[in-house]
Amino acid sequence: MPRKGITGHDEWVVTEALATAFVALEQLPSKHQPRAHMEDIRKLLANGREPATVRLHLAQAKCRLNPHLNPLSIYEEYGISSDLYG
Repeated sequence: MPRKGITGHDEWVVTEALATAFVALEQLPSKHQPRAHMEDIRKLLANGREPATVRLHLAQAKCRLNPHLNPLSIYEEYGISSDLYG
C-alpha cells in the first residue's frame, strides 16, 4: 500500500507542529506575541479538523511544553472533560 504524503502521516505531523508552535507563542509576553501569525496558525489548525481535535492537540502541546503543570487542569482549560481522558 503506498504511503499517503511524504511520511505516511503528514497531516498529523503538521497538526502537532502547528499546535506546539501556537502554544509556545501564547506563552511569550504579550508584547512579543505575533498576533497576526498566531491567528493564521489557528486558522490552519481549524481547517478541516473538528474543534475537539484541535483542542486536544493544543492541550497535548501545552502538556509537553509545561511538564510541571497538572495535565488534568490543562485538559479542563481547553474544555476537555477529565472523565473522558483521565
